[in-house]
Amino acid sequence: MNKITFNIILLTFFVLTNTSNVSAERIKDLADIAGVRSNQLVGYGLVVGLNKTGDKTTFTGQSLRAMLSRLGINFPAGIDPKSKNIAAVAVSADLPAFVKPGQTIDVTVSSIGDAKSLRGGTLLMAPLKGADGQVYAVAQGNLVVGGLSASGEDGSSITINNPAVGRIASGATVERSVSSPFADGNVITFSLHSADFTTANRMVQAINRLLGEGTAIAADAASVRVSAPLDAGQRVTFASMVENIMVNPDDAPARIIVNSRTGTVVINNMVRVQPVAVSHGSLTVTVSENIQVSQPNAAAFGNAAGTTAVTPQSEVGITEENNHMFVFNPGVSLDEIVRAVNNVGASPSDLVAILEALKSAGALRAELIII
Repeated sequence: MNKITFNIILLTFFVLTNTSNVSAERIKDLADIAGVRSNQLVGYGLVVGLNKTGDKTTFTGQSLRAMLSRLGINFPAGIDPKSKNIAAVAVSADLPAFVKPGQTIDVTVSSIGDAKSLRGGTLLMAPLKGADGQVYAVAQGNLVVGGLSASGEDGSSITINNPAVGRIASGATVERSVSSPFADGNVITFSLHSADFTTANRMVQAINRLLGEGTAIAADAASVRVSAPLDAGQRVTFASMVENIMVNPDDAPARIIVNSRTGTVVINNMVRVQPVAVSHGSLTVTVSENIQVSQPNAAAFGNAAGTTAVTPQSEVGITEENNHMFVFNPGVSLDEIVRAVNNVGASPSDLVAILEALKSAGALRAELIII
């Protein structure tokens, strides 16, 4: 692709994007560029300067001994440098794509010992390594802790949020960059966030409509390959142009999500129900025990004294609520499902039972997912 052709395409892009459908979504909101991703970093370090809220574990003292040894300070043998003002921590961070040495990234510091709080602490220099074992950044700085804990002499205590986790904004300096496949080859691959054949096909049609037939090809339901310029500068502009093309994504598959722990039920607008009648009601059985004490009158038995006895009395009651029945017409919509269930006063657990019964009866045209 030469510069003249690329400039014409770029001009056409600005004209078409200004007249695009406002109901559509950008490709950058539907897909990511393959290979352009962040990388996780992790390291081990010591937080110092705590107000007697640090660790009591042995390995923290061993870490302090090792650190001081590297600084030229040696403890006598047999002495464990215990201190409540230090804490062993795990340091984690995300290394963004295209970040360069000398730039800074945020880090999260988490206690791995029995420290009560990291508030007021300072993280000493901690190398951060990637999955390949190489050091990509070095972290150090003062922690910002959102949690708070306090305790009294009688053992009472109060904790707000989590004082054992802190954060350092721009707390790590990048020492090594990660190579990206973005500039390799003559193709840029866009990976859809949610695999869908229809959305992938519409994305290909939108790109080809703007850049010419054959520019984009759908490799599968989650990947669209787009021919790109070899020049690095043109490739960046080209990627920006493609990711701002508007596409009408397909509707999500009909799904019902049920959270069995919280009772939350989410139904999307593609759910349909076939003709079916549903009866909803409940039967309640109540058993109560009443203890009665029998004290016979001695005069009734002559001179012989009566015997006191305990006589239990049971009461059994059955209450049956009026059954509610409602009918789903063919292709009933989400609004009608919700209205019908609300009219009978069904609780979340009742709604789940109704949905499961509809699924078992083959009347529910949706995927029922219980999490």
